[in-house]
Amino acid sequence: MPSLVTDPGIIHYETYGRGRPVLLLHGWLGSWELWRDTIEVLGREFRTYALDFFGFGESGIVQSDDDSELDRSAAFTVPTYVEMVYQFMERLGIKRAPLIGHSMGGTVSLSTAIRYPEKVVKVCVIGSPINGNSLNLLLKLSGNPALASLFWIFEGKGLLLFLRGYSYLMAKDGRAMSQMMVKDVSKISMESFFQSIGTLRKTDLRPELHKIQMPALGMYGKRDIIVRPSERETLKRGVPHAQIEWFEDAGHFIMLDSPERFITTLRTWLHQR
Repeated sequence: MPSLVTDPGIIHYETYGRGRPVLLLHGWLGSWELWRDTIEVLGREFRTYALDFFGFGESGIVQSDDDSELDRSAAFTVPTYVEMVYQFMERLGIKRAPLIGHSMGGTVSLSTAIRYPEKVVKVCVIGSPINGNSLNLLLKLSGNPALASLFWIFEGKGLLLFLRGYSYLMAKDGRAMSQMMVKDVSKISMESFFQSIGTLRKTDLRPELHKIQMPALGMYGKRDIIVRPSERETLKRGVPHAQIEWFEDAGHFIMLDSPERFITTLRTWLHQR
């Protein structure tokens, strides 16, 4: 997997295909591997880039003697990830591109479109929280270090044990979901775990959604137990021109629960002017 050195740290990413660039951003506790099937299909028509956020997958903050406590305390937050996406595009000479984000990755995609509209051609969110209060109670509690530390008993083994079972409720193919989650979570640290979910639960993009002027797409699943499905309505109120796709038979991981409709919808939207 190629990597790119930026000011905050090293970004690992997967790239595939030729044509116009498209960026894919994973959700909390995930990695680029969520997009393995997606980039295989989109890569036939586009140059796809699937990034690992700092603290997830193989991406990490650069360690140095002059690292300040303040910098470390904001290393794995939504604003840092927005800057990460911006620097990634700048370093690779990507002038503009569609951003496609799942869950936290969609929140980062919208935030990037608000902060750097000149860099974003289109923005797509999949099961993404617009307001952090839409996260289920368990995820909101995970942002509290005192309570979430219970998950980190025995160096994170408590969290892995919990996810092995809980993953079966997240997607139709519970076994595949469990295997992917355990693999991804085994690479994260307690620091990235706490900071990322902490910043996500405090995020509220509603006051700034009116700044989204480019084409937007929101995909939400009726069976989502991670983010309230009603966030599709929040997105539509804030971005009236947004296209909303409702998946009756899917949960939080729409690309896994309803792969054919997901990829057809995404390809069609990417080709629209």
